[in-house]
Amino acid sequence: MDTENVAKHLRLLWRTDRVIADIRLRHLLMGLGLRAFAALIAVFGLLMLELAAYLALVQVTSAVLAAAALGGCNFVIAAILLILASRAPSGRELELANEIHSSSMDALQLEARSLQAHISSVVNHPLNKLIPLLIVPLATMIIKTLRTHAGSETDSATPPPDRASAT
Repeated sequence: MDTENVAKHLRLLWRTDRVIADIRLRHLLMGLGLRAFAALIAVFGLLMLELAAYLALVQVTSAVLAAAALGGCNFVIAAILLILASRAPSGRELELANEIHSSSMDALQLEARSLQAHISSVVNHPLNKLIPLLIVPLATMIIKTLRTHAGSETDSATPPPDRASAT
């Protein structure tokens, strides 16, 4: 596992999240502003059409029936406008940003699995990492100890020649 790769993937993830949020926010703000302006104009136009339709219907039917018919038409128009406003944006920028985001998440998950495997191998077998570092010093210490021990045994097994001739 390389911490530079993790940092690179995290930066990429952060940047793509910012791009995705920026795209969605721009789309939302532009859509909201245009919808509000269009709604304002539509309200004035609808009021004028409604006034004209009311005046025309009052001559044919009663005032109550004319107002109820125009209210029902208003609800139908409002439902159509809500359906049109709820459509999801389909932009190439958003698709690209989502694709980069998912690939960055996959790479981070791969790095996390690698880190988990590394940590679990160290935790489960902590001496596996230390054994290669300790073999050479331990072997040299054992060899030196055996040499000095073997040398002292040969010296103690044979008496010194000066003492044997003196007795």
